[in-house]
Amino acid sequence: MKLIMAIIKPFKLDDVRDALSAVGIAGMTVSEVKGFGRQKGQTEIYRGAEYSTNMVPKIKLEVVCDDALASRVVEAIQQAANSGAIGDGKIFVLDVAHAVRIRTGETGETAL
Repeated sequence: MKLIMAIIKPFKLDDVRDALSAVGIAGMTVSEVKGFGRQKGQTEIYRGAEYSTNMVPKIKLEVVCDDALASRVVEAIQQAANSGAIGDGKIFVLDVAHAVRIRTGETGETAL
């Protein structure tokens, strides 16, 4: 099994969710996060005053899937989240050693 973590722009969440549903992903975890990379923050205007923030709002998606599906999930996220602009995000793929569904006690891929 693989854990796929993606950091994307907030306005791309609906597009990514639709793309993952089309690939066969039935569930995901979504978190609102802040961070920075090459963007180095952003300048905003609030009540007429301009100020800089060093953290940019992003969305973090976490999806656990079968090894065979992982490359399709990564491709779907990449295509759906791509706006062609700096700060589109990153995708990380990690191995998952074990999973347990709390309600039924199912383990491994059947727990997904």
